[in-house]
Amino acid sequence: MSISEGEELIGKILWGTCEEDETYRFSPGSYISTSKIEKIFPNKRLIITASGSCYNVIGSGDVAQVQLKDFQLLRHGFSPK
Repeated sequence: MSISEGEELIGKILWGTCEEDETYRFSPGSYISTSKIEKIFPNKRLIITASGSCYNVIGSGDVAQVQLKDFQLLRHGFSPK
């Protein structure tokens, strides 16, 4: 998901639901909104964020964009839809 302020791209995050979490921070089915994406390894389906977290993704996902002013809603579990 792209985070923008007006027309300016601020960064990209991963937003989705948890299937499994080896760190036990998230329970299955919980919404997850990550810190800024730093690296994407498409062939491995792996995303690394600015906080150093690693996420294995399932499926192709959807592309979405949200304005920075609405970003906190995602952090509180609201859907971008």
